[in-house]
Amino acid sequence: MDADMTAVRAELGARITALDRTPKRWRGARELAGQVDAIRSIADRAGLKPAAAVAGLLDAALARGEYRGLAGDWLALLREAVACERTDVRAAQAFAAACQVRIAG
Repeated sequence: MDADMTAVRAELGARITALDRTPKRWRGARELAGQVDAIRSIADRAGLKPAAAVAGLLDAALARGEYRGLAGDWLALLREAVACERTDVRAAQAFAAACQVRIAG
């Protein structure tokens, strides 16, 4: 892994940690959506397809008003997607499928 990708992964990890540490009572769907969209955008520009896919699905869930479970499963899955060494479409599809399971579950 090159230094640029390491830096991108570190930035995304820091953003996810900041989201996780934000007290739930201070979170609003709009604020969360903006932060998640920034994560999606950074991941997309860096070619981290799994992370971009998870962030995009999370953003869609926020748009539907489904943001109560954000701190738990969603952020954990987003962390896993950022750390994933694979950046191909199939890996993104696998993470998207995992998101669907978490939404349904």
